Amino acid sequence: MSIVKEIQEALTVLSVPEKAEFFPKFFKTGKGEYGEGDLFLGVTVPDQRSVAREYYAQVSLTDLSKLLSSGYHEHRLTALLMLVLKFEKAKEENTKNEIVAFYLSHLQYINNWDLVDSSCYKILGRYCFEYQKEDILRNLSGSEEMWHKRIAVVGTMHYIKKGFFDLTKEFVTQNLSHTHDLMHKANGWMLREMGQKDKQELILYLNRYYKEMPRTCLRYAIEKLDEPLRQDYLKGRI
Repeated sequence: MSIVKEIQEALTVLSVPEKAEFFPKFFKTGKGEYGEGDLFLGVTVPDQRSVAREYYAQVSLTDLSKLLSSGYHEHRLTALLMLVLKFEKAKEENTKNEIVAFYLSHLQYINNWDLVDSSCYKILGRYCFEYQKEDILRNLSGSEEMWHKRIAVVGTMHYIKKGFFDLTKEFVTQNLSHTHDLMHKANGWMLREMGQKDKQELILYLNRYYKEMPRTCLRYAIEKLDEPLRQDYLKGRI
């Protein structure tokens, strides 16, 4: 049995029928929705992480390509979890370059918010930070594809963790008026994370832009602020 088939069978064994019924609704797979046509086995994320830890050292990028191109969501997420582990264990720059090139060449399969959020800042964000390759993220932020934009802004999470906020603010501002709710949430989430590291940075950004923000973005951004200050922003009193 090939290792790809072995991983697929390991995930099938972990399938929970109730989850298989629930996930298509949760991930919006109906006609015209952002996850249209996606298929689900019904495997929880902790179980997928367990499978990823068991197999990541054995799989090749060719194997991961086969899993990533699967119609089943759990095959794709497990492949990305294994790719993250491979990147985190990589010592040589050439190996990291190869993994990042692989990631960028498979963006069409990183097409739901959990696939993006579980992988982009741990691979792409970290790589761009360590090798000063911000233009990779800038190109994605300027893309017409919504998932690329989300990869870019969530990719800056690594920068935020290191105390660097300019790229996050640049991408949030660039896509502040994006039409999709998933971008509003991602932008607000990154602003909130920035505020957790440096409250004053968030306050300064909010004071300039909060009246232009979609409501969802603003609510995410101010979630951790003191309640009186939250209400001031929500009611436009600043």
